[in-house]
Amino acid sequence: MASASKKAAPVGGDPMSIRNIIAPLIAIIVGMFMVILDGTAMNVAMPGLMKDFNSSMSIVQWTITGYALAQAAVIPLAGWMSDRFGAKQIFLFSIIMFTLGSGLCALATTAEQLIVFRVIQGLGGGMVAPIAMAFTFRLSPPGKQGAVMGMIGIPMLLAPALGPVVAGWLVDYVSWHWIFIINLPIGVVAVIVGLRTLPTVDRKRVPTLDFLGMIFAPLAFAMLAYGVSSAGGGEGGAGSGWTSPEALTGMIVGGIALIIFIIVELSRKEPLLELRVFKSGNFTRGIILQWIVQIALFGTLFLVPIFLQIAKGYSAFDTGLILLPQALAAGIFMPIGGKLFDRFGARPVVIAGLTIVTIAGFILSQISADTTLLTLMIPLAMLGAGMGLSMMPLNTHIMQSAPKELVSRVTSLTAAAQQVMTSFAIAGLSTILASRMEHYGTTNPGPNVVYSSYGDTFFILASISIIGAIAALLLRRPKQELGANPDDKPEVSMMMGH
Repeated sequence: MASASKKAAPVGGDPMSIRNIIAPLIAIIVGMFMVILDGTAMNVAMPGLMKDFNSSMSIVQWTITGYALAQAAVIPLAGWMSDRFGAKQIFLFSIIMFTLGSGLCALATTAEQLIVFRVIQGLGGGMVAPIAMAFTFRLSPPGKQGAVMGMIGIPMLLAPALGPVVAGWLVDYVSWHWIFIINLPIGVVAVIVGLRTLPTVDRKRVPTLDFLGMIFAPLAFAMLAYGVSSAGGGEGGAGSGWTSPEALTGMIVGGIALIIFIIVELSRKEPLLELRVFKSGNFTRGIILQWIVQIALFGTLFLVPIFLQIAKGYSAFDTGLILLPQALAAGIFMPIGGKLFDRFGARPVVIAGLTIVTIAGFILSQISADTTLLTLMIPLAMLGAGMGLSMMPLNTHIMQSAPKELVSRVTSLTAAAQQVMTSFAIAGLSTILASRMEHYGTTNPGPNVVYSSYGDTFFILASISIIGAIAALLLRRPKQELGANPDDKPEVSMMMGH
C-alpha cells in the first residue's frame, strides 16, 4: 500500500510541491482561523450574555470555561483518531462538529443551553489545531517545512488579536448571536474546500485504543486547566484564588490523574500519547522553550486588552482596533520566520524573535498616565513581530526532533500541554497583577496604582522572554535535516476528493 502510494502518478506535477499544497492549506487555515477566533471572541460578549440571560458572571463564565475544558479533554485523542481513521476524515469531522455547535449556540435561549452547546463546539474544535499542524507538516516539501508551517501559523496569532475586533463590532452593532452565526458559512466553505482538496494521508495500523490513557489523559489535562483557570479566572479574568476549593480540586485531581497517566503510558507498547519522545534532549529542550514562549504570548494577549479597557477606558471594539498592529505584524513576520527557519534553523530565529519580545515588554513596563496611543502601539507591533518570528520555527523544530511516525502524536501532546500552560500563564499573571495592585494600593495609593501594577507585570513578562532567549541557545538542529530525500517523507496519497 505504501509502495503504491509512493509510485502514484502525480496530477499536474510533483504532489509535494508548494503549488499543489496551496489549496489544501486554504482549507486548513480557514478551519483553524474559525476555531481560534471563536475562542477569543467570547470574552467581549460576557456583559451582553449576562444581561440577555439575566444570569450572574459565575454562571455565564462557564460558556468560556466549558469550551476550554472540552478542548483540553479531546486534544490527547486527536493523534490516535487521525492515525486510526485518517487525518482528513477526522479534521473534516471536527470542523463539521464545531460548525453544528456554532449553529446550536446561536439558537440558545438560556445560559445553561449555551454552556452545553459551547461544550459541543469545544469537542469539535479541540482536535482541529493538532491535526492541522501534523497534516501540514506531512504535506510540506523537503526544505520548505518552515515556510509552509509559517503560513498556517498566521491564524494562530492573527485570530486571537482579531477576535475582540470582530466580536466587539458584532456585540455593539448587531447581537452576540452573530459571533456564532458567522461560523456557519465559514465552516461550510472549509468542509467543501477540504473535501475537494485535502489529500488522503495513509492510515496507520494502530492497536486497540488505550482505554486507560483515554480516561486519564482527558481527566488530567481538563482538570489541570480547570484548576489553574479557577485560580486566576481563566480567560474571563475573575479568579477565586489558588487556595479556593475549585482551584485545589482541579489541581489535585488533575495532578493525580497526570501521574497515573504517565505511569500507564510508559508501561504501554503503543500508548495514546508517546511520552518516550522526551528521551530526545533536542525535543525536550524545544518543548520546554515552547512553554516559555506560550506563557509570554498568551500572557500578553491576556494583559493588554484588560489594560486598555481598565486603565485607558477604551471600549471592546476600540481595544480590538488598537491591537490590530500587533496582529498585522504577527501575520507579516510569521511566514518570514518560517523561511528563515528553513535557511538557518530554529536557534537564531527564535533568539531574534524573543529578543524583540523582551524589548517590547520592557517598553510596556514603563507605561504611565502620560503614555500616548502611538507609544503603546509601537511595542505592541514589536510583540507581534517577535512572536511571529519565533512561534512556528519552534513548533517545526519540535516536530522535526521527533520520529517521523510519531508526528501526529507529538502535535496532540504539545497542544494538550499548551492548553494547560495557557491557563497557567493567565492565572499566574492575574495573581501577580492582583498582588501588585494590593501592594501599591497600600503603600502608594493614588491614580498611578493601576499603571504601576501593570508595569511590574509587563516587566515580569519581559523577564520570562529573556529566559526564553537564553534557553534558545541550547537548541540544536535535528538529525532529520531540511532538504532530506523526498522519499523520507510520510506517506501521502494524493487522491483528491477521496
